[in-house]
This record gives sequence, structure tokens and C-alpha cells, in this order.
Amino acid sequence: MYPLPVAQDADTGSNSVKTYKLSANEHFSIEVSVGGDGVSAELVLQKALDREEQPVMTLTLTAVDGGKPARSGTVQIHVNVIDVNDNTPSFTKSLYKVSVGEMLPIGTTILKLNATDLDEGSNSDIRYYLMKRGNVDSPEKFIVTPESGEIVVRAHLDYEENNAYELRVRATDQGGSPRSGYSKVLVEVVDVNDNAPEISITSLMIKEDAELGTIVAFLTVSDKDGGNNGVANCQVEGSVPFKLKSNYKNDYSLVVDGPLDRENTSLYNVTITATDEGNPPLSSIRIITVHVSDVNDNAPRFMEPVINVYVKENSPGGSIIYTINASDPDMDDNAKLTYKLLDSSPKNILISSVVNINSETGDIVSLQSFNYEELKTFQFKVQATDSGVPPLSSNVTVNVFILDENDNSPAVLAPYSEHGSVNSENIPYSAEAGYFVAKIRAVDADSGYNALLSYHLSEPKGNNLFRIGTSTGEIRTKRRMSDNDLKTHPLVVLVSDNGEPSLSATVSIDVVVVESTADIQTQFRHVPIKEENFSDLNLYLLIAIVSVSVVFLLSLISLIAVKCHRTDGSFSRYSAPMITTHPDGSWSYSKATQQYDVCFSSDTLKSDVVVFPGPFPPVDAEIYSVYFPF
Repeated sequence: MYPLPVAQDADTGSNSVKTYKLSANEHFSIEVSVGGDGVSAELVLQKALDREEQPVMTLTLTAVDGGKPARSGTVQIHVNVIDVNDNTPSFTKSLYKVSVGEMLPIGTTILKLNATDLDEGSNSDIRYYLMKRGNVDSPEKFIVTPESGEIVVRAHLDYEENNAYELRVRATDQGGSPRSGYSKVLVEVVDVNDNAPEISITSLMIKEDAELGTIVAFLTVSDKDGGNNGVANCQVEGSVPFKLKSNYKNDYSLVVDGPLDRENTSLYNVTITATDEGNPPLSSIRIITVHVSDVNDNAPRFMEPVINVYVKENSPGGSIIYTINASDPDMDDNAKLTYKLLDSSPKNILISSVVNINSETGDIVSLQSFNYEELKTFQFKVQATDSGVPPLSSNVTVNVFILDENDNSPAVLAPYSEHGSVNSENIPYSAEAGYFVAKIRAVDADSGYNALLSYHLSEPKGNNLFRIGTSTGEIRTKRRMSDNDLKTHPLVVLVSDNGEPSLSATVSIDVVVVESTADIQTQFRHVPIKEENFSDLNLYLLIAIVSVSVVFLLSLISLIAVKCHRTDGSFSRYSAPMITTHPDGSWSYSKATQQYDVCFSSDTLKSDVVVFPGPFPPVDAEIYSVYFPF
């Protein structure tokens, strides 16, 4: 109750203030009391006040006296309702929604909160706060300004990490007993194409004989972005024998799309490009290294189909005469080679008794010392086999040529014997210059230049009466006899070959000068006889010599033509042969593309004809022994 002012009335007694009346209202009433001081009234609150509805009330208090007629007086009572913190702050929305891009800079304001409080003063002074509810890290990503209610980005937002945040916000007044209101803020993070596609690969081994469509690798493409930003397309860059095959959504297979050959290309760097459909699009590149494994699809290869090996005669057995080397473009066991001999000699020669081969190194080893006079050439094949499954092999023909060494000395033929015994020849005292004394014949078991003989008088005595033909071996007088000449002339004839080093033989002849030709009795002596008439015997001899020469030349030309045809496949490639004679008794056989040396000595009973090109004879070169009568 609140005491009200007391009314004053000048009258007394019953005409003084008798009672009070209050204007009608729903909140207050008065209680009138009579005391020694007179009649007084108190304001009584009948119903609670609400400042937010009516902060000020105006009441009229009327004092009435007891006179007749009754008189009254009034007074205005102004009631000011004092505020109490009886109202809670209220947000304008119970749920706020806001969309922001994930690349939004830190410090950007995304929303301004607004809450109201019907109270006044400090009771309506509101502060805003984020509550640790909802997403655990929400306060880490955002902050709110307490005074203004602005929500600000505090950390980098990533759509791929979290595409939405639910924030709980609180508005609290500053009253003595603070009151709070609450609301939600839903922050939706909008995707930005900030992630390139990622390619994960599972590779497989591929063989070089793989068929088209064989799987080489599995690929999975992923993109953390959403929508079209997360849709990626793959393709193979460049020209490679591979292509991509789509399996399901973002799963692909890299398959063979062309022939593979490890020997040409053993490794491929396949470039895969994945591009998303964002704007602007982002792409990533991944390189797949494809190793092509080997298959035994290549047989061993020799550098040439025919190998010619030249071995000097008398070389010691057990020496390496040649090393076979084959290559295999495959690898590992498919390229590991072993060698073995195949007996293919046309002659009755057991190859395994002549040569051997190291199966691993390919070294061909002679098992014996060769004699050119017994074996001039032989042939065999070598087979190279790899260690693949199944194994592959190839052959090469090996021609072995025995090169002649000058290991045989000339041998003097009858009727003259070699050094150690003395032979005798008689000539008349009346012999003219050029008189035929004797003819020395010798042979050499060697061939070629090693068998080309020359004759010399190694110990001429007297008055240098005799000379000898270096190629014919004929001993003749150089001048007429004189009385000062000796009656007996001992001669030593040196027969030398043209080998290196040169070998020789000697024969001794005593030439005796007699007074008349009737005293000349020489057995087996071939003296040229000058006949006045051309006898039948000479005619037959001439015909025989011409016939043998023609047959020999025809045989030689035919042999060369056949060999050339066999070597090059067509005789038409060669021009006509040309044979040239030389002063030393040798022949040269030449053609447009080849040249052959023919060693021929006309002063021996046996002449060796050797035909071979270049410095060494070919595989088919043969030695022909031709006997000429003289």
C-alpha cells in the first residue's frame, strides 16, 4: 500500500472530509481509514503491473465531504512503473540460413544476428555468444562479435572437409539476473572447383605377346569436389599401343590396343589425363610405367650366314682357331646361348675328331695339327640354342681353310740326285755359246708361291762359263771354250722356293769338256736337236701339247664359272675372264669383281695351279696338279 495525500476541508464537523474515491482502473484501489488526524486513504495494488504494457498510469483521487449537498475535490496521481528484468532476449528468427563459398577469405562477415529485449536499460543490453553445441569445431571456424552479433569466418572453409555447419547462438541481457535467448545458424558451404581429380593405379605385368584387350592396369579416378566439379573424364595422351576402357562410373582399365615387341620397346611411359567438368576445369596427369616382359620369340642370330676361318698348317692342337658369337635380342634365359657342332663336311672327316667347341663361350678349338698337303679345307655347322621354353636355335656354316706354310724343301728329280753325290755331264770343246748342258728338274710338295721354284748356280768356277735359267733350270754355256778353260767344271745348282722363309735344295754336277762329240755319252740327257725337217714325232708332240693346254684352259674357265655361279647365284653377273702370264712363270686370272692368282711353273714335271681371290683362297678353292711333258 502506498499512502495518498490527505485532503483539507475548511468546514468542520459533518461538513469535513468524509471519504475518498479512486478513478476506476484494474490495478489499484484505495483503502480509507478514519483516525485522530481525520480521514486518510492508501493506494492498494490489486493486480501486477507490466511496464512493457503501460509504463505510466494516471489515477484521479476524489475527496468527498459530509455536507449537504456534498462537495468534493480531486487530485491527479501519476504512477511510474519501474522496469524489472522480466523479459528474455528474443531473436528475430529461430533458424538462420546462410550460404558461403569455400574459398571465402578469413575475416569475412557472413551474418549479423539480431535479438531484442522488451526491458530497458541494462536489462535490454544484449551480448551474443556461440555455444559449443552442434559441430564440435564450429567455434574454431567462426567467431561472433558480442556487441554487434556479426558472425565472422575465422578459419579456412573446405567443402570437401565439411559442407555444412550448425551453430548455436545465445543472446544474453545485462540485467541483474541476466536472461538469455537462443537460436540456430545453419552455414552451408558452397563447393568451388578447387580440387583436381586424383588417379589411383594398380599396375599389372604384361607380356610382349599379349593379345588385344589384355588388361595392363586398373585406374580409379576421384574428385573431392561436388556436382559437376567432381565429374572427371580420363584419356590416354600420345601414340601408345594402349587405350582406356570404362568399367563402372570412375573405374577404368588400361588395355592393350596394338602389337607389343619388347625388343623394340621394353618400357612405355603412358600418360593418363583426368579432367573435371568444373569452371574453369581442373586436370591432373599420372604417368604409368608399363614394363613389357620378354617372350622367347627370337632365335639366336649370327652376324653372317657363313663364317670363313683360316688356320695355318702345323698350328699346335688345342689352340682356339675362332670364337663363334651369336646374339639373341631376347633377355635372361631366353637370351642365354649354348653352342654345339653339327657334322656337315662333305668329305669323310669326323668333325668331332678335328675340332671341338666350348658350349658356353663358343670357342672353336683345334684337336690336332693340320697338314695342308693332306687336308686343305673342311666344313661344319655350329648350332646356337637359347634357354627359352621352348628353345629356339639357328645354324651357321663354318668353312675352315688350311693355309699352306713353307714346310717342304724342293726335291730334285731324276736323273740328278740331291747334294751328296756328284753327277757328270760332257760337252764338246767346240760347243758354241748357248750350248745346252743339262736341265735340272725339281718339285715342291707345298703350293702356291711356296712351290714356285727358282734355279741358281751357287758356286760358279772357272771363267764363268755357264749360266742357268732361273725358271727353267736349263744349264747352258755363256761363250765358246778357250784353251785357258778347265777341262772339268764342278757346278752346284741351288733350287729355292719363294716361301717365307725360303727353303732350298742343291745338286752337284761336274761338266767335263771333251774333244769331240763322239765321246759324249750321257744317259737320260735331253739335248735339243735341231732337225732340218719337221718330223712326224714333233707334229704329234705339238698336237698333244696344244690339246692338253686347251683342255686345261677350258677346265679352268669352267671351274671358275661354276664356282662363281654357286657363290653369287647368277653367272651373268661376271664379265669375261682374263688370264695374264708373268715372266716368273705365274698366271693371273682376273675378272671385273674378283682376281685370282694362278701359280704355274713350266719347268717342273708337276705344276701346282692355285686359284684363290684376295689374300686367301675361298672355301671351294682346290689345288690342281697338272703334268706337262717337256
